Amino acid sequence: MTAKHTNRLAREKSPYLLQHAHNPVDWFAWNAEAFAKARAGNKPIFLSIGYSTCHWCHVMERETFEDEAVGKFLGEHFISIKVDREERPDVDKIYMTFVQSTTGGGGWPLNVFLTPDLKPFFGGTYFPPEPRHGRPSFLELLEQIRDVWQQRHGEVLDSAAEIHARLEAATASAAAGDVALTPDAIREAGQGFKRMFGPRHGGFGGAPKFPQPSIPSFLLRYAKRFDDAEAAEMVLRTCDAMAAGGIHDQLGGGFARYAVDAAWLVPHFEKMLYDNAQLAQLYLDAFLVSGDARHAAVVRDILDYVLRDMTHPDGGLYSAEDADSEGHEGKFYCWTHDELAKLLSPEEFIVAANHFGITKEGNFVDHSHPTPLSGQNVLSVVVPNISAVDQPLLAAAKAKMLAVRANRIRPHLDDKILASWNGLMLGAFARAAVVLDEERYRAAAEKNVAFIRKKLWDKKSKTLFHRWRDGERDEVQLLEAYAFQLSGVVELYEAVLEPKHLDFAIALAEAMVEKFYDAANGGFWQSAAGSTDLILRVKDDYDGAEPSGNSVATLALLRLAAITGREDFRRAAEATLRLFAARLEKFPQALPFMLHALDFWAGEPRRVVVAGAPDSAPARELVRAAHSVYQPNQVVLGHAGAVEQFARTLPAGGTALAYLCTGRACQPPTGDPAELRRMLQ
Repeated sequence: MTAKHTNRLAREKSPYLLQHAHNPVDWFAWNAEAFAKARAGNKPIFLSIGYSTCHWCHVMERETFEDEAVGKFLGEHFISIKVDREERPDVDKIYMTFVQSTTGGGGWPLNVFLTPDLKPFFGGTYFPPEPRHGRPSFLELLEQIRDVWQQRHGEVLDSAAEIHARLEAATASAAAGDVALTPDAIREAGQGFKRMFGPRHGGFGGAPKFPQPSIPSFLLRYAKRFDDAEAAEMVLRTCDAMAAGGIHDQLGGGFARYAVDAAWLVPHFEKMLYDNAQLAQLYLDAFLVSGDARHAAVVRDILDYVLRDMTHPDGGLYSAEDADSEGHEGKFYCWTHDELAKLLSPEEFIVAANHFGITKEGNFVDHSHPTPLSGQNVLSVVVPNISAVDQPLLAAAKAKMLAVRANRIRPHLDDKILASWNGLMLGAFARAAVVLDEERYRAAAEKNVAFIRKKLWDKKSKTLFHRWRDGERDEVQLLEAYAFQLSGVVELYEAVLEPKHLDFAIALAEAMVEKFYDAANGGFWQSAAGSTDLILRVKDDYDGAEPSGNSVATLALLRLAAITGREDFRRAAEATLRLFAARLEKFPQALPFMLHALDFWAGEPRRVVVAGAPDSAPARELVRAAHSVYQPNQVVLGHAGAVEQFARTLPAGGTALAYLCTGRACQPPTGDPAELRRMLQ
């Protein structure tokens, strides 16, 4: 069957844009052709931003953008542009800031009306196809916007200019204030997060409930610094509750983006690479703090899911999996009582139904679908303690369920490969490889960084591009691509001590500082200088579901400075901390990942220098020992290559030796991994 309509988006690589390639809307991508056409015809721009695994984006497409009348009206009176927010977070940030400041809310799909010079004048999120709750239908809204554009044109332009001036002022680069950088902000933030803790279900907020790994992982740092066992216990309880919840895919591994309820039970089923990367890091921290093998098992569960379902054959990592399949949210993941009773033996069913809380009524209804499926059960761990007799029955039941699920119609896979999110997961694979002693995770990390260097890094110009898909890369440069990659490559170097990885980290850091750093005021711009398609240059100052580029860049530069002795890296990081010091003090929940950087900065980091061939068995055992103790404010380095000068002077002797150093002083070296662990503790 051929599509009735095909528009320009059929030429694009973004899976989200390709989902709209057969709408009756005359869509453009975000490019000069669209802007020129708007200027030539003096037409307002209708900008619609989303991503390919966005549930309400699917709903609005089905209801509205597949409507012939809507497509015809948009074509006559507007220039319509689609943007994938995951490819262009810099574009999304500008217009999301506008919508949040004018409506008090935000989200996706993000729908904004712009002048031909890209200045916003009206916007919102989801608009219904029919009038609801006193709000117009989308077509009625379009008619109103057209009338205002034609009849009050001057007022619209004046309003857009005024809004733009306000946005420019709100996002302008302020210089660092007079708030001093001290560990006091760490203490205050930690106490504030403790007050947010939900004792019943864990976590640090109400429904809908996002894991926000930056917060619990910061609290573990806080607990270490201030010897606060209660804070650490809050994090471990949160980790246990999330792992038992429906937000965690109990059969296939990995975590969904968030839970719609406070108990982590019913997820919004989409799975994002960036969430799973951060959660793998959190559970590695939890494992080192608790020593509980269950936390290590969750790390393996996440990473094995990514290796199985989210990895390109050449080593790049895909972006996301959708919530929907066959038009229903969660259909791929849910089970009915009768379905399981038929699939499993009576003994297996009793154990599995008890363990996962299976009922005839179910625990999930997809309210976004006109005809919801009945009796759907999201799997969660209701009875965790399974007897030794019943464990083989549960294992057999899970194997049967996974085999059946594998034959269901899978949710859509967003198979674009982003340098930013790959950097986050690269760090998780690298660290898990050494903490858990898993060679396959090390191999995955090495293969991933090789993919990024081949497909998205231009060594000659020191340029890192953002997206690769279907044989092509984009031309976009973003701070988060450089910062997240830098973080991941530094973690890979610390896990394997391979000098070529340190060289790559230094090249990334130098390019990032050159292209994005504001030398006058501190901080990093989200986009490179000279971007012609942006009305504002913004410094991202919010760590939400993803950490901001500023926060990740700051911590990565501090770690790299400790490894290499490069004062220029340390100065850029410290100036960024100073720029955001007032925000860290007054509104720390906005920047929990930058608190990680502040914690690292607030003392002289310890350096574990492993002298000896890094690929020798004794050296690897010492590196493993160095990573086996929870010490977030230490770095691990070799004694060769571009490391700091003092490390290069340490004698290696005939075998591998580890030196534990602070400043210019080191403790006597040891070749015994157990002794090194004792020294670190």
